[in-house]
Amino acid sequence: MPAGLLSSYTGRFAPSPTGPLHAGSLVAALASRLDALAQRGRWLLRIEDLDPPREVPGAAMAIIDTLQRLGFAHDGEIEFQSRRGALYQQAFDRLLQAGWVYPCACTRREIADSLLSFASLRARHAELIYPGTCRHGMPAGRQARAWRVRVGDAVIEWQDRRSGSQCEALAQTVGDFVLRRADGLWAYQLAVVVDDAGQGVTDVVRGDDLRDSTARQIYLQRLLGSPTPRYLHLPVVTDAQGEKLSKQTGAKAIDVTRPIDELNHALAFLQLGTIATDSLDRFWSEATLRWARASRDWR
Repeated sequence: MPAGLLSSYTGRFAPSPTGPLHAGSLVAALASRLDALAQRGRWLLRIEDLDPPREVPGAAMAIIDTLQRLGFAHDGEIEFQSRRGALYQQAFDRLLQAGWVYPCACTRREIADSLLSFASLRARHAELIYPGTCRHGMPAGRQARAWRVRVGDAVIEWQDRRSGSQCEALAQTVGDFVLRRADGLWAYQLAVVVDDAGQGVTDVVRGDDLRDSTARQIYLQRLLGSPTPRYLHLPVVTDAQGEKLSKQTGAKAIDVTRPIDELNHALAFLQLGTIATDSLDRFWSEATLRWARASRDWR
């Protein structure tokens, strides 16, 4: 491909403003941008501010500023999910009119109580498997708390660029899942599908903690007639206890006074070594070459 010519590739980084950018988020940001640069594609920045109760005031702007100080240059305008509610409503209405969506009155406790061997189920799954209590209508006298999408007997097969073939029977892992929450907020699964389709995202590079969301997102893509991106899930950064590094567990903010050091820590976690330089331009150029060489062997 001639130098400077854009490919059809469009990637994105989509952090939630629940705190400052930390080492785990930086790994995902770095990998997603390097993948876009290696393929001479576009790299978008989207702020997933869907959940106001969990957001930290000023976090969105702090994340954007940190990325800029580390040399991340995004294409196009920054999108904010909080401004895209009308698009989520349109997608929801299409699914509702087609009979895929139904109201649910169940509380989380009721779902748990309805499941056999709840303790063992909870140990195996990050969330409860919905048993279909309201699938054919809510109990008399109850009001809708949330809205769910029917999964039926859908089995989703997909390819991860790094890990290969994946397969999930949704009824056995999550059941009919929520599209609109009991508090009226849009669920992440619907919003991300609408956003990726609307922004023309062709490739999603993110942490392995989101791998379990992929089958649900592909299912919604198919219901809505949206294209399915390619997916690449990477190991997540963990703390000393082996837990995923996160804002909720007190992960430290990126030190913007040491941009090369922070970037090199992320690059080393991706098993691409470190780059001895004081120049951000030099770092990004060499890191892109290393990523391009390493990713040739991935599916």
